[in-house]
Amino acid sequence: MNLPGGWELVLVVIVIMVLFGAKRLPDASRSLGRSLRIFKAETKGLRDDDTPAYDQHAHDRAVYDRTIAAQPPVPPVPGTPPAPGTDPRQP
Repeated sequence: MNLPGGWELVLVVIVIMVLFGAKRLPDASRSLGRSLRIFKAETKGLRDDDTPAYDQHAHDRAVYDRTIAAQPPVPPVPGTPPAPGTDPRQP
């Protein structure tokens, strides 16, 4: 992207002066500056607010840890064969 050169910049300034007038130009630039400052602050606020207010996955994991994972393991029923791969006597 090429930036405007010397004569192009002068032409843009002349067009702006004709459209807004010399008296309204400082007010217009001041309001534009305020608007850009507000926009920048709002977008910064959105970037800082990356953490969601409610994380469903974290909530579900916490409930699982408190209930299912906290229970002691169920002892095997006498007389049933052990599940494949859980017999300590097999290598």
